[in-house]
Amino acid sequence: MAESRTRLGVSAYAIGVFVLTLGSNGVRNLVGWWGFLAIAAALVVIGVVVFVREKPARFRWYRLPSPIYWFLALAVLSIFWSQYRLESVLGVIAQLATTLLAVVLAFVLTWHEVLRALGGALRWIIGASVVFELWVALVVRAPVAQRFLPDGYDAGDSKLLLWSRDLLLSGGPIQGVLASSVLLGFIGLLGVIVFGIQLRAGLVRRFEGGFWLLLAAATILLTRGATVWVALAAAVVGLGLALWARRLGPERRAPLYLTGAAILGVAIGLTLFAREFVFGLLGKSGTMTGRLETWQKVIDLAEQRPWFGWGWISYWAPWAEPFASLDEKAGIPVMSAHNAWLDVWLQLGIVGVLAFAPIVVLTTWRVWFRAVDPPRRGYGPPLPYATSALWPFLVLVALLVQSLSESRLLIEGEWVLLILLAVKSRFDFELPSQDAEPTKLPWQRVPIPLHESGPVDIDRDALRAGIDRSGVDRPGPVAPEGPVPRRTDRG
Repeated sequence: MAESRTRLGVSAYAIGVFVLTLGSNGVRNLVGWWGFLAIAAALVVIGVVVFVREKPARFRWYRLPSPIYWFLALAVLSIFWSQYRLESVLGVIAQLATTLLAVVLAFVLTWHEVLRALGGALRWIIGASVVFELWVALVVRAPVAQRFLPDGYDAGDSKLLLWSRDLLLSGGPIQGVLASSVLLGFIGLLGVIVFGIQLRAGLVRRFEGGFWLLLAAATILLTRGATVWVALAAAVVGLGLALWARRLGPERRAPLYLTGAAILGVAIGLTLFAREFVFGLLGKSGTMTGRLETWQKVIDLAEQRPWFGWGWISYWAPWAEPFASLDEKAGIPVMSAHNAWLDVWLQLGIVGVLAFAPIVVLTTWRVWFRAVDPPRRGYGPPLPYATSALWPFLVLVALLVQSLSESRLLIEGEWVLLILLAVKSRFDFELPSQDAEPTKLPWQRVPIPLHESGPVDIDRDALRAGIDRSGVDRPGPVAPEGPVPRRTDRG
C-alpha cells in the first residue's frame, strides 16, 4: 500500500510538471509571473526530494548524454561574454531548472508512467481550454484580455494581448487557456499522438480514449495553425515509416531509408520553391505570418557574432538590446526567433549549434530504433511489437518539425520533453513487447473475485486466451459416482 501511494504521488508530481511547463502561458495568466516562479521553484525542490527518496538504482551522472553537458556548459560560460549579463544569468538558471525536472522524471518514472503522466497533463490543458472558450463564448460573449499585461500596454493595443478572442462559435482560431492558437494547436497535436497510442494499445478505456482523441483533433481544427498541420503530416509519415520498418525487419530496411530520404528531399524542395502554394492550401501566406522577416533580422544579428553568439537568454528580454529594437509584430516586441536553430545560433553561435545538434540527432536515432526494433527477452525469438514503443519517436518528430517555425523546443515543456527523451532513451533501452502492455480490460471481461480473503490476481494473458489462471477454484462438471463406463463404439 505504501508503495502504491508513493507511485501515485510521483505520477501526480509528473503531471504537475507537465502542466506547468507545457501550459506555462495559462499558469502565468492565472497567477502572474511571481506566482508562476513560486510554483516552478516548489516543483524543483519537490523534484530533488523525490529523486533523493526514490534513489534510482540506474542513475549515474555519466549516463546522461554528453551533448547535454556540452550545451549547458556553453550556456553557463556565455554569461561572461553576454551583452545582457543579468538576463543571461536568469536564462541559465531557468535552463538548468527545466533540465533538472526532465532528468528527475526520466529516472523516477517508467516509460509507461511517462506516457500516462503526459496524457494526464494534456487532458487537463485541453479540457481547461475547451471549458474556458465555452465560458467566453456563452457567458462573457466578448474578447477577454490577459490578466497580467506588460507595463505600458493595454488589451486594445494588439490582438496578441487577448487571452481569448471569443471565436469558438465562429470556428476559431481559439487560444484556450494558453492565450496562443499556435501553442494550443501543438498541445492538440501531442494529444492526438498520445491519446491515439493509448487507445490503440488498450491502455485506456475505449470510450475515454476515443473522447479525448476526438477532442484533441477538434482542438487542432479550431486553432487553424498551418505549422501544426505540417507537423501532423510529418508525424503521420513518421508513423507510416515506422510501421513499414517493423514489417521489413532489421535486415531489409534499405528501401525504407531511401524512401525516407526522398520524402525529406521533397519536403525541403516544397518549402524552398513552392512555399506560397503549400501554405496557400492551408490558408496562410508564404511569408509564414511574418517569420521570414524575423529570420532575416536574426541572421543579420547573428552574423555579427557568428561563433559564440550574444549570450544565452532563453526567453528574449524585450527591454534589453539587441532585442528591444530587433523586431515587432502587431505592435508587440517579438519574443523569439521563431526557429529554435536560429535562436541557438543567435545566442550561442555556431559552437552552440554544434553542441545542440547531437542532442537532437542522437535522441532521434535512439527513439527510432526503440520504435522499430523487435523486442526480445535474452536470446529468445522476437516478441510481438508494443504500440506504446512508437510514442517517443512520434512526439520527437512533432517537436523537431515545430522547431523550424517556433523556438519553444529550447524552453519550458518542449525542452523538458526533449531532455527527458534524450536521457531516458540513453539508459532505459529495454524494448517493450505487446504482452507487457498494462492494458485496461473491458469491464465485461474482469472476473468477479470469489475469495473473501482479498483480491484475486488476474492473469491478463490468460484472459486473452480464455484460460483461468487466477487461482480461484471454479465450479466444474460433477464427476459421476462409480466407475466410468467405457465407450465401445468407434463411430
